Amino acid sequence: MAESMLKITDLVSSYGNIKALKGISMEINKGEIVSLLGANGAGKSTLMKSILGMVTIEGGSIEFKGQNIVGKKSHEIVPMGISLVPEGRKIFVDLTVEKNLEIGTFFRKREKSRDKELLDMVYEIFPRMYERRTQMGGTLSGGEQQMLAVGRAIMSDPQLLMLDEPSMGLAPLVVAEIFNVIKKVHEMGITVLLVEQNAKMALKISDKAYLLNTGSIVASGTGVEFLQSDLLTSVYLGGKKE
Repeated sequence: MAESMLKITDLVSSYGNIKALKGISMEINKGEIVSLLGANGAGKSTLMKSILGMVTIEGGSIEFKGQNIVGKKSHEIVPMGISLVPEGRKIFVDLTVEKNLEIGTFFRKREKSRDKELLDMVYEIFPRMYERRTQMGGTLSGGEQQMLAVGRAIMSDPQLLMLDEPSMGLAPLVVAEIFNVIKKVHEMGITVLLVEQNAKMALKISDKAYLLNTGSIVASGTGVEFLQSDLLTSVYLGGKKE
């Protein structure tokens, strides 16, 4: 039987008087890659921010490894094993690559041996980060900055890694490289929650997916089921399957 890592039940989140999530229920099992699909404004980023304690939650529960984390703040949730690579990367452009990576350790208990182990892991996945470790973050290309943002998240030692639009604004060849990175992270034993506008590429590597529309889940299934069905074209793209 699959081991549940994250279970969300009837989640209602809001920004002021605006309800952004309207009773979301979903589950992520250990070792899965799960995609959140939907048009802009569907609630995908809000769901990730809700998981990380960054949005007001009005109802429902979020259980991480059986523990309800609703009401906890980000600095309490990250050490439990959840990390977010935010949309737009948000690296520190005036710090070196290695200093950016060190920031990923701030919210967890520092252990020199584990810090080194994770840093070696990041450099193994991203050889370019090792080559550019003394460069300022702002001098990196867009793809390299995305790799740095993923590496920084890995430094927090996550069991669940959330990626918000990792391929946004990148050239097609770089996008393919980023998806290979996601697969490598998954092979390390890290569970992945992925928000990605490139739905077909996301579904090809996903165990399952959820389709959001205006704050509600309107469909769910395996990655293969989504790829073989009309769900993306009829609901997500608003057209008919060719």
